[in-house]
Amino acid sequence: MYTYSTLPTPIRLLPLGVIVFVLLIGGLVAQLVLGIALPGVSIAPPIPPVANQPVEPAPALPTTVSALFTPEVRHWSDDIVRWSKDYQLDPNLVATVMQIESCGNPDAVSGSGAQGLFQVMPFHFEPGEAMLDPDTNAKRGLAYLASGLELAGSEPALAFAGYNGGLSQIGKLWSLWPDETRRYYYWGSGIYADVQTNGDSSGRLAEWLAAGGTSLCAKAHAQLGLN
Repeated sequence: MYTYSTLPTPIRLLPLGVIVFVLLIGGLVAQLVLGIALPGVSIAPPIPPVANQPVEPAPALPTTVSALFTPEVRHWSDDIVRWSKDYQLDPNLVATVMQIESCGNPDAVSGSGAQGLFQVMPFHFEPGEAMLDPDTNAKRGLAYLASGLELAGSEPALAFAGYNGGLSQIGKLWSLWPDETRRYYYWGSGIYADVQTNGDSSGRLAEWLAAGGTSLCAKAHAQLGLN
């Protein structure tokens, strides 16, 4: 072991503080590399690797359509469930859109040209597609709905607004929405909220029917040939 007096002359000419600093750093390096412990110097033990945390599975989607929808919409229950699986959507979210858009009338065409069960505008279809075909109509309509739901951060009420007024509405203030989009938000979010309570009736759906939905559903009833 060297003492200061026995160190070689070139080293003794260095300032003492420099020598101490070099010795301390060298000791720390030795401890890190070789695991040599120095008196009065401690190094925290290595942090053990963190085990992979289990990922919470996504909640299972419903497999049925609520009984609170009108008979014309429930007529499509099996199809709604099938279509919803393709886009990982809640069937009752899809049924709510169908309720407001066409009340289940596959041949519905609006004054603005919106087509079929989900009232899809023609520019959403590929050339030559049968816009009123239920499967094709659902494919285009639900792809748009799923995009809106993703853009809205999985918030159904905003997805309803986007479906009606265009996806650009999702990022806008309520005060900037068109009146029709505000009404759509009100009807859709209310009906869907009533579904979530697991009830078999909806006050908001009754409001929608009284506000003009009854006429839409009467046309669907006749078109589907329901008793």
